[in-house]
Amino acid sequence: MDIIARIAEELKIRKTQVEAAVNLIDEGNTIPFIARYRKEATGSLDDEKLRELGEKLEFYRALDARRADVTRLIDEQGKLTEELTQAIENAQTLAELEDIYRPYRPKRRTRASIAAEAGLTPLAELMLEQRKDLDILSEAEKYLNPDKKIETAEDALAGARDIIAERVSDNAEYRKWIREFTYKTGNLISKAKTEEDTVYRLYYDYSELLSKMPSHRILAVDRGEKEGVLSVKVEVDKQKVFDHLRAEILNGRECSSTDHVRAAAEDAYERLIAPSVQTEMRNLITDNAQEQAIRVFGENLKNLLMLPPVRGKVVMGFDPAYRTGCKIAIVDGFGDVLATTVVYPTPPQNKTEEAKATLKKLIDKHKVDIISIGNGTASKESEIFVAGMIKELDREVSYIMTNEAGASVYSASKLASEEFPQFDVSLRSAVSIARRLQDPLAELVKIDPKAIGVGQYQHDMEQKALDNSLAGVVESCVSGVGADLNTASVSLLSHIAGINSKIAKSIYEYRTTVSKFKTRAELLKVKGIGEKAYKQCVGFLRVPESKEVLDNTSVHPESYKAAYSLLELLGYTAEDVRSRNLKELRSRLESRGNEKVASELGIGVPTLCDIVSELEKPGRDPRDELPPQILRTDAMDISSLKTGMEFVGTVRNVADFGAFVDIGVHQDGLVHISKLSDKFVKRASDVVKVGDIVKVRVIDVDVAKKRISLEKIR
Repeated sequence: MDIIARIAEELKIRKTQVEAAVNLIDEGNTIPFIARYRKEATGSLDDEKLRELGEKLEFYRALDARRADVTRLIDEQGKLTEELTQAIENAQTLAELEDIYRPYRPKRRTRASIAAEAGLTPLAELMLEQRKDLDILSEAEKYLNPDKKIETAEDALAGARDIIAERVSDNAEYRKWIREFTYKTGNLISKAKTEEDTVYRLYYDYSELLSKMPSHRILAVDRGEKEGVLSVKVEVDKQKVFDHLRAEILNGRECSSTDHVRAAAEDAYERLIAPSVQTEMRNLITDNAQEQAIRVFGENLKNLLMLPPVRGKVVMGFDPAYRTGCKIAIVDGFGDVLATTVVYPTPPQNKTEEAKATLKKLIDKHKVDIISIGNGTASKESEIFVAGMIKELDREVSYIMTNEAGASVYSASKLASEEFPQFDVSLRSAVSIARRLQDPLAELVKIDPKAIGVGQYQHDMEQKALDNSLAGVVESCVSGVGADLNTASVSLLSHIAGINSKIAKSIYEYRTTVSKFKTRAELLKVKGIGEKAYKQCVGFLRVPESKEVLDNTSVHPESYKAAYSLLELLGYTAEDVRSRNLKELRSRLESRGNEKVASELGIGVPTLCDIVSELEKPGRDPRDELPPQILRTDAMDISSLKTGMEFVGTVRNVADFGAFVDIGVHQDGLVHISKLSDKFVKRASDVVKVGDIVKVRVIDVDVAKKRISLEKIR
């Protein structure tokens, strides 16, 4: 198989792009490095496309390795022919390859092997010849063998049928046809195993084509089956399968063998082929559904991590609770903790006035700008309390509901205890809720991505595949934003391309025990960072204090010379970059022509464009260009909603079937995929993403079930 050509075809990119990317991956380069600094080689393939390419490369190389194994194993049996070799080479999937190997795979004792041991193979071959001049019953009399329990002609015929059935089952072409037919026309059928009302009621008597069933329904049925609520099977028109097998096996003439061959073919399908193919189909659609769910989770995680930070604001983190009280932590504009306390405005204590007095003093003393309220237990009561309190303040204060998923995981972690040994677990959660607003990326990288809660059925996923995907998303986000070498946490540094947790700790130890970094080049003094690691990570790290102005940009040191040559060519200096006095940079560049200038500098046009963007805005954060998060000053309740009301809300989560939008009433509303656009939408993530600010209209409210149905206003 030409792996390069296959990947190029599947990803709809040029073969040269794939070749370049594969070479760079094989050389040990990270995906973020390739995406950012090797655009000329790859034709500007982005992180997402490169990761997909890497996954396909791994799969097809594993397929080729298995291809070599199958060839060797058949050859060792002395049964490898030119025809078999060609079939193995042409196999495009692992299933096709295993079908070819099936007849040669060592088998446990089967009905067919027992029949063969009894000497019935010649009788089976006579049956398959379907000779009209042959009385198969009389022939069967010749194969009696009491020692092998072949005592009658019918025993002999039954054994011969078993041999034929196994041959049919082992035929790769038959299996391929049945597999494709099952996928295209088979239905997934689910039935209830209980009369109780559960979340799986929709699937109590359900049927849908395998090939059309969306991923979220597949995963729901799988979970219902796993929990013992549903019985699930694949149903296919077996008569059409029988017709196909008969057409392939029977020669169209009736003879004494015909009924036996027909029965053997039907037995092959029902006993040997159908169970395994239907299991394959269940696994196939589940694998596809999991891949889609992992993709959705990754997209949601990326958009959550890339929410714009709220800079320079003093934030009160408010971690709601009932009996144990609401934990409070105030952090300054740099995320340093100024004060902590616990108040009891919620049931059962209901010490509302006492809580107000305590918090008003803290807000006034530390000049709090925003209150970040966790959206978990008691958040509704807490939001109402906060909204009422800020109306009584002399200073302007707003609040925001913050997704607190994973805060408890972080607060109980070793990392949190190292960061805040003076605080108990609950107060650490309040700090995390405050910091999530100030810099979502820096705070959320401290938490296992699976705990952040922006996926669908993430606990049902193949965990290694999910972990790998989410780790790649985090790495791309952190590398895309960059990190300050002198202030970034170990957690943040460990997600920079080319840096692992051990090197991140070495960087932290260097800057705390030796000295702060004065330049990027000092990274080479850190234990564990050689030339290779330096090359991969340095472009994603910043040193704002450096005398070298490019150290505070994403321009890679390998391009410093080209950047300064560009400045000189266009009549600028490094000081102009520092003072941001480059207003005419693009017009001067355009007058000379991008391609001409790039050629003069010995770089490609994509690299030139990246350098120009960085020179114009050194230290820029791509998140600052996104819409700011919505801050609120008043609270509403689901019971106050009416059909037709319009809101501006924030997309909190996206699933295949729709988007969940926070409209400020504690309960997120669902915009079903059919209500996201006037046009057909295949996936909700094609229209909206986590963090989007959208205008929506209420179309239905079920207070009892706490369900809000919305439509996006186009």
